[in-house]
Amino acid sequence: MTQANLPDPEQLALRIQRGERAAVASGLNLLDNKLADARSRSARLLAALSGERWLNDGHLIGVTGPPGAGKSSLVCAMIREWRLSGRTVGVLAVDPSSRPELGGGALLGDRIRIKNSSHDEGLFIRSLANRNQLGGVASEVWPMSGLMLACFDIVVIETVGVGQTEIDIAEIADTVCYVAQPASGDAIQYLKSGIIEIPDVFAVNKSDLGAPARKTAAEIARSAPRQDRREDWDYPVCLVSASMNTGIKQLQDHIDRHRGFLVNAGLLGKQRTRHHKAWVMRLLKEEFGTFGLDLAGGLAAIGERLSENRSGQFAEYERMRQHILSRFKSDNSSSNITIKEHHHEQAVI
Repeated sequence: MTQANLPDPEQLALRIQRGERAAVASGLNLLDNKLADARSRSARLLAALSGERWLNDGHLIGVTGPPGAGKSSLVCAMIREWRLSGRTVGVLAVDPSSRPELGGGALLGDRIRIKNSSHDEGLFIRSLANRNQLGGVASEVWPMSGLMLACFDIVVIETVGVGQTEIDIAEIADTVCYVAQPASGDAIQYLKSGIIEIPDVFAVNKSDLGAPARKTAAEIARSAPRQDRREDWDYPVCLVSASMNTGIKQLQDHIDRHRGFLVNAGLLGKQRTRHHKAWVMRLLKEEFGTFGLDLAGGLAAIGERLSENRSGQFAEYERMRQHILSRFKSDNSSSNITIKEHHHEQAVI
């Protein structure tokens, strides 16, 4: 997408809100574009899509777990159930990246496991590389998930296979579902400090294996309750089989129940606001470091600005980013002048 044919953000937002899949694809491409004009239009697009829906509507679900657990197959099975119930579904499926010298794109092409019906207007699947981010999701997932919440009832983020500490999905999803695999060694290895802290719902896939699956579910059930978890949520453990299509409806019922829990407790909008703040802080720090955060006024000032603009935090992020860039340029100009003056003084001496 070149600068000459970038879409009009406000017109594109109207089409996205109508659920046009071509418009969703165009919007995601715009958010993935790093040109300066594209970033500006991205901020306008998300501003047009934001509002109360950004904070209160839809359900953003993170699906994570170790490689080989069957996450893609389980997501495919859940998609079938959601579509049968009439709910629209958008999926952001994050794949491992290839080496930079090979292009840095998605390495495995995992999306061939998710059977995408090209004629189903209520389903949209976007695959993207994790860009070598260590937390299991790419930084682009944050604004992309906000765009998809504007037009889909359910938005699923499937992470790359994670180990024990890659927990970025906890700072973006409303509900995190951890998929475990039985008969793969000590299941508790997947549930050490880090991973055990993030799931709201556990799914033990391949339950058709029988006793090994039940053993893994029992181990997880004993490990899930912790003092640092919510006392008013029960952290259910579900036995499912994506290949046999069993237990899927029960898993989805628990996922829906968790969203209801957040809404009834008045936590959904607050949690999304907190997640937006975390991503803004992360992206600013990744690009500019702690010095850049100081140029923007420090963490407290950044948090206050984001709180004042809860539904337009991507636009606020872009404003802060441009402010930091201008400060960097100003400081560099001053430094160059000082260097020139110093050389001039030496020449005079």
